[in-house]
Amino acid sequence: MKNTRMQQPHEFLNDIFNACKLDLRASTGSNSALNFVDIDGRDAPLLRVEGGELLDAVEHLVNQVFARTREGGERYVCDVDGFRAVREAELCVMARHAADRVRASGVPFTFGAMTANERRVIHLALASEEGLATESAGEGNARRLRVTLKSSV
Repeated sequence: MKNTRMQQPHEFLNDIFNACKLDLRASTGSNSALNFVDIDGRDAPLLRVEGGELLDAVEHLVNQVFARTREGGERYVCDVDGFRAVREAELCVMARHAADRVRASGVPFTFGAMTANERRVIHLALASEEGLATESAGEGNARRLRVTLKSSV
């Protein structure tokens, strides 16, 4: 592989994909909100398995290698076939379902273990919901998000 300090994230990933004989291609871009790496190719479904665990790992690797060299520590978001947008929409639906359930029953709802980004999406989706509170609890990979009624104190 080439010297990673002189490469862009897409070149770095394409070298890895080629070395692993994966039919994947990465390209980078940015807009006013974020820096992104789009990945496509015949082996793209591998990155979506198990809720995108491998995609999360690729994103973590890219950010460990490149984010420190970017002004202000800006991070990269890696995506494959629009997976991130679909997952965000799913999480928003799950958040609304949990909110309705908590309001109807008064019983707190705890999601399964989620990544920090997934928890953030749910926190933001429910931030404007009156009478509800969200909190993260747990450590590391077992960290979960809980939705509760706000106390009236």
